[in-house]
Amino acid sequence: MAKTKVLIADDHAVLREGMSRLLSQEKDIEVIGEAGDGQEAVDMVAQLKPDVVLMDIVMPRLTGVEATKLIKKNNPSTCILILTAYSDIRYILGLLEAGASGYLLKSEKSDEIVGAIRAIKAGESVLDSVATRKLLERVVNVSKESDEDKVRGQLSPREIEILQLASKGLSNREIADKLTLSMRTVKAHLSNIFQQNALQLPHRSHCQRLSRRLCNAGRCTSGDRRL
Repeated sequence: MAKTKVLIADDHAVLREGMSRLLSQEKDIEVIGEAGDGQEAVDMVAQLKPDVVLMDIVMPRLTGVEATKLIKKNNPSTCILILTAYSDIRYILGLLEAGASGYLLKSEKSDEIVGAIRAIKAGESVLDSVATRKLLERVVNVSKESDEDKVRGQLSPREIEILQLASKGLSNREIADKLTLSMRTVKAHLSNIFQQNALQLPHRSHCQRLSRRLCNAGRCTSGDRRL
């Protein structure tokens, strides 16, 4: 079986070295390079063609957001897993819109990071519990600030009920069990919620892409809620 080729992009050499040592212990993962800034990451992806890039956000020359956009434009088959200390909703939205397949905090356990690499290589999306919660809070808060009639016109009573449960941290399975629905139905309702421009993204296509990432995420880390 071919190994998953990984490039590590972070401006802290100690973190790069530690992550490289960690991943080198995995039989199915190979670290093929390390980049110290965003521009170097873009250049190395073009040259080395990694399967996955572990990407920090705040780096010299190009930020993680800028580097992710360029990598996905020039090398769309390369998956981006954000590994950062920042949990600001602006970063989360910006990076998911830029094409990142996953968003984890550096505080995650090592086996969760390894599992996330395997998951996004398999075509899944990974969001940690903090990112998931903040995205749901964004939907709820925007809805509260909007005209109530407008919100109710966009969402069905069932969708409002599902959104309320999801914002409390219930997983898809827990929501399905509580409402006696199938998992497929819950995912369909969540997809529609995010497609109603509830996140106030600039274009409907952006909202649809984010919706797919949220509602079809095939894997979450141990403390996460699957959307």
